[in-house]
Amino acid sequence: MTPTPPASGPNYAPNYAMMGFLAATIAIVGMTGIMASYITPLPLKRALAREVVLDQLLADNGADYAQLAPRLADSAAAVKPGPDLAARIAAERVAMRARLQTESDNTAGRLQVMLVVCSLGAMMFGAVGMGARRRRRL
Repeated sequence: MTPTPPASGPNYAPNYAMMGFLAATIAIVGMTGIMASYITPLPLKRALAREVVLDQLLADNGADYAQLAPRLADSAAAVKPGPDLAARIAAERVAMRARLQTESDNTAGRLQVMLVVCSLGAMMFGAVGMGARRRRRL
């Protein structure tokens, strides 16, 4: 068995390429987490924006429907002006919140899979790099 070289002293030269390589593997997971932090609140932001539009529609009793319909997306058909608008808006709020929950659950599941895959990939990438460094030393 060959002795390992000292980690410091006059014969030690840091391997900056290996340090950069390992920093890149860690950065991959970090960037994935940053991306996830931007994606996670999107369903809630869409639902809150739609709540505001539904409140505006209820306040003016459907008068601004033509202007507000594009901001309602898939809720537009359910809240067209007509009789019993308040009850239909209340029912659409319940349905919209159920869609929000489903979308949030789906997003969370996809992000968890993405984080696991990227973490495993970065670990394997680092392990291969470290193995190459060891082989070169022997």
